[in-house]
Amino acid sequence: MSQAIDGVVWTVQDLEVLPENEWKRYEIINSELFVTPAPHRRHQQVCVKIARSLDAWSEFSDLGETIIAPGMLFSQADSIIPDVVWVSRERLAQIEDEAGHLTGAPELVVEVLSPGKQNELRDKEAKLKLYSIHGVHEYWILDRFTQKVEIYRREKAQLVLVATLLNDDEIASPLLPGFSCSIRLFFPT
Repeated sequence: MSQAIDGVVWTVQDLEVLPENEWKRYEIINSELFVTPAPHRRHQQVCVKIARSLDAWSEFSDLGETIIAPGMLFSQADSIIPDVVWVSRERLAQIEDEAGHLTGAPELVVEVLSPGKQNELRDKEAKLKLYSIHGVHEYWILDRFTQKVEIYRREKAQLVLVATLLNDDEIASPLLPGFSCSIRLFFPT
């Protein structure tokens, strides 16, 4: 469950004064603070399985890197921590700052839904809009409860839903030439 703190305009500097807590994740989207508890073990298992698949392909292709839970600083009003990203080597050289944060959009962002309507709305609306505005090429939303994946791709300068994949489907992407993986492998039994 996430909690949005309403009525206050939050910036990246405000995060520096919040108490450090390994059990909470702080994100700012459009100057609104979202506080979420550390993800559930099963959530993290899905993230690892996705990252493992993408990373194996990345090592083989040598085209980029898979990063788990990177800090992304799009602006003073937008600081987020997606579950998994894939970024080409060329793009990474352009957007990584000295602290290791991404200051621009990676090509692919993956979010795994956490339980609760507010979490779903954050990933399917607020983050979708943010990723669209900042130039993410592809956005995958995984629902571990229904074992489906929604694929959004950039069309005419915005991310649009192009496919909903179910457990027996294969996932592929024009961003990742030769990558293909069964959706079933993402969801632990």
